[in-house]
Amino acid sequence: MEKEFLDRVEDNAAVRVCVTQNDLQELKDIWNSWNGEVKQLFYYNYGDLPYLLDVKVDKYLFRALVQFWNPAYSCFTFGGVDLVPTVEEYMALLNCSKIQADRVYSRPVNVSPFLKKLMNITRMSEQWVTARIKQKGDSKCILWRNLRDLIIAHPDSKKKVDVFALSIYGLIVFPKALGHIDEAVSDLFDRLNKCTTPVPTILAETFRSLNACWRAGEGRFIGYAQLLLAWFHSHFLKVEKVSYRVFSKDYSPLRELVATSRRDDISEERWITILQNLWAKDIEWRAPWLIPNEILYRCGDFDWVPLAGIWGAVGYAPLMVLRQYRSRQFIPVT
Repeated sequence: MEKEFLDRVEDNAAVRVCVTQNDLQELKDIWNSWNGEVKQLFYYNYGDLPYLLDVKVDKYLFRALVQFWNPAYSCFTFGGVDLVPTVEEYMALLNCSKIQADRVYSRPVNVSPFLKKLMNITRMSEQWVTARIKQKGDSKCILWRNLRDLIIAHPDSKKKVDVFALSIYGLIVFPKALGHIDEAVSDLFDRLNKCTTPVPTILAETFRSLNACWRAGEGRFIGYAQLLLAWFHSHFLKVEKVSYRVFSKDYSPLRELVATSRRDDISEERWITILQNLWAKDIEWRAPWLIPNEILYRCGDFDWVPLAGIWGAVGYAPLMVLRQYRSRQFIPVT
């Protein structure tokens, strides 16, 4: 399987992936204008998302990564190494204390209209919301600048935080349309108040987008590119004596990753060469900030786990990556 896959990588060396990037400067400016109390309110409710505002997406590394994606097993295959972002790793990176690992997002049968959800999130009138809902393609959305003005002017700190979080999810986590927050994002966001973890949904849309880009040899990546790159660098960060800091109350792996300087002048071709020649000794198999705990590795009698996204579903085969938890890995039946 490995030789066939690497042959496919060489044949597909012209993959071109466009990572949708909204202008994040306005989000940064708003975040930097807040005092410590409002920021702590955000961290408590939504985790460490703001650190990723400072992550610059290396388009050459990202294009190279897509070429090593293995859609059959939903993992990256680098030479003799299989790696994939896991539910447990993403939960540790996002560092949200309110979410519960066993309460995942699923779209209800009877979904409230976009209008009602926005009214609930923003606490604005029906007239205000109606005037700002737009039709873009096959879905409804709201312009980021409308939410920006609301965040700046809103007198309620909790509502400021909620609308800011919705904006991050719409512009960074699920960036379907530049400068807009899609209706589907509000469906997920509406469930976060019930302590639902967004991590399986983030992984599902990441995997689906990687599958689409790899199969087509091109395309636009609609997923959390900043978090994916932060995860990738975690497995190549050779740092000693890190794990003890995890027990510190204010420790954040994302904050540390963002503060680490990296080269941004490596070409796509050079990245491909590096990734093709990776061996087990080159990998930090278990991210140094991850504390071993329960691992999601199967669903009932099946050696795979279905992940529900906001635009579709995908299979996840964590048996391939048990090595990341210092256990024997298996190739599941697909």
